[in-house]
Amino acid sequence: MNLKNGGALLFSIILSCITLIQAKAQNTDGSRTNNVMTGVPFLLITPDARAGAMGETGVAVLPDANAMSINPSKLAFLEKPYGASLSYSPWLKSLVPDINLAYLSGYYRADDRTTIGASLRYFSLGNIPLVDENRNEQGMFNPNEFAIDGTFARKFGEEFSLGTTARFIYSNLTSGQISGGQQKPGTAFAVDVSGFFKKPTIVFGKDAILSAGINLSNIGTKVNYSDAADKPFLPANFKLGGASTFILDDYNQITIGLDFNKLMVPTQPIRDNNGNIIAGKDPDVSVPAGIFQSFTDAPGGFSEELKEISISTGIEYWYNQQFAVRGGYFYESPQKGDRRYLTLGAGLKYNVFNIDFAYLVGSPQKNPLANTLRFTLIFNFDRETKK
Repeated sequence: MNLKNGGALLFSIILSCITLIQAKAQNTDGSRTNNVMTGVPFLLITPDARAGAMGETGVAVLPDANAMSINPSKLAFLEKPYGASLSYSPWLKSLVPDINLAYLSGYYRADDRTTIGASLRYFSLGNIPLVDENRNEQGMFNPNEFAIDGTFARKFGEEFSLGTTARFIYSNLTSGQISGGQQKPGTAFAVDVSGFFKKPTIVFGKDAILSAGINLSNIGTKVNYSDAADKPFLPANFKLGGASTFILDDYNQITIGLDFNKLMVPTQPIRDNNGNIIAGKDPDVSVPAGIFQSFTDAPGGFSEELKEISISTGIEYWYNQQFAVRGGYFYESPQKGDRRYLTLGAGLKYNVFNIDFAYLVGSPQKNPLANTLRFTLIFNFDRETKK
């Protein structure tokens, strides 16, 4: 089906608004506010309810079956021989009622050091009615995006692991022709490179586990929706964090985590009325150049680079490894998206199942992500369970 003129333009605007709000409330005017632009920003959404309840913290938190979604290298430290997880979240429900994110993952321990995994991330932007230039109805369209991952993680010694993920990305946000240019679903390929370190120790006379993690994600090709359009960067992302787990006694355990996050994508420069760059750097570069450039290209210099780093912190309490309560806080500079919110959640472990729940606290008038819910169901199997 083809869309033309006014109807097509309206449709394009709606899709753009939804996508950009979901990423970082980015704009395109090259101003010094919200000027980091990417394609397929659904890859930045944390599907895991456990991490979601801890303010999006999790790159260094001790692993579970959802580790692939935030730090694939943690899979190597899972104790069960295989497991799976299913996550679901209604997204931006205060703006649009039928946007949602679903995430399915599974892993298998090939031996004591090697673990392999796979996952599917599916993002639906709901049903959108289509109209032509005369406002005649042309049916419904369901824009959607998905990513398929394959992961390999290996443990080196008893304290360190590395992981890598290969990813295929598909993005179908348009139907037919928009503004005179033939549109097509966008595709891209990317990889993640990650590391995880944990060390048992004693803190204040109590057993503890100190851990650190790093994940360089979505490093790959640009996304091509049209032969005539510029190709947007993938949301290449740098995540670094640490966590401490304190084992108070046989029944009580507390984990505290802190993550730092930065997009490795060129910052849009400031231009004059003729389009000449007056501050910043040209963003029309290759992917490798864009990654390195992203650390030094903010028009406001080093102080603006610091504002592009978001911070998340979270805490988790387990009682008898059966019931958990969680909380966290996410902070992003007001000049770079202004996402600031409190998160809460809980978890329940029963037999081979884990059920996790997360809730994002906020006012819908101030934050489009307010009242976001996330649910995760984890299956932990061992050979005796299978028998």
